[in-house]
Amino acid sequence: MKEGLGLRILVVEDDASLADGLVTALKREAYTVDLLHDGIHALEALVNEVFDLVILDLGLPRLDGLAVLKQIRANENAVPVLILTARDALEDRVAGLDLGADDYLVKPFDVTELKARARALLRRSYGRAISEIHYKGLVLYPASHKVSYQNQDINLTRREYSLLHELVSQPGHVFTRDVLQQLMYGWGDDVESNALEVHIHHLRKKLFPDLIRTIRGIGYVVDQEVA
Repeated sequence: MKEGLGLRILVVEDDASLADGLVTALKREAYTVDLLHDGIHALEALVNEVFDLVILDLGLPRLDGLAVLKQIRANENAVPVLILTARDALEDRVAGLDLGADDYLVKPFDVTELKARARALLRRSYGRAISEIHYKGLVLYPASHKVSYQNQDINLTRREYSLLHELVSQPGHVFTRDVLQQLMYGWGDDVESNALEVHIHHLRKKLFPDLIRTIRGIGYVVDQEVA
């Protein structure tokens, strides 16, 4: 199973041919990928939506990449950021890293290297390096995206796994419907109005009925285990 299942990446790149190539390559790894071409729209997206990784060009129109990076870190957004740039001077690399970039790749680059660096950043972030997540007889294996319940392997779709991982990773945290949809779908995805409810229904059926509790009018929660 590919490592990108359930993970959402924002690519911010104004070179159309390079951007399209990056999106195609990342989608082949089963990532959900959204694309923007300027810094203003990137900043708006990062304020209002949830991503697992940002691949950020520095030479952007309207607002350059360093300004975007500086603002999101000022907003205490800890999303991993991989900078792409044609600027190969040492001072440019230092400036990006000092502002909170997690890695730096100079153009031209090999897409294979970019994918490897992206995987490394994703493994380090949001606890995804954890080997196992346990909850009421349920075990998630983030590295392989496998799931077992009461020692039986459970077959989940990509989005079912993504939804389960987010909920079980934060028991007691109430997720709104909008936040869960952002975690599961990219902007270009065709989303049915009841898609989230269908996924939750399937998880309850495949696992156990009281796994996910509905908070009427707000969202969904996996309750904390009682000691």
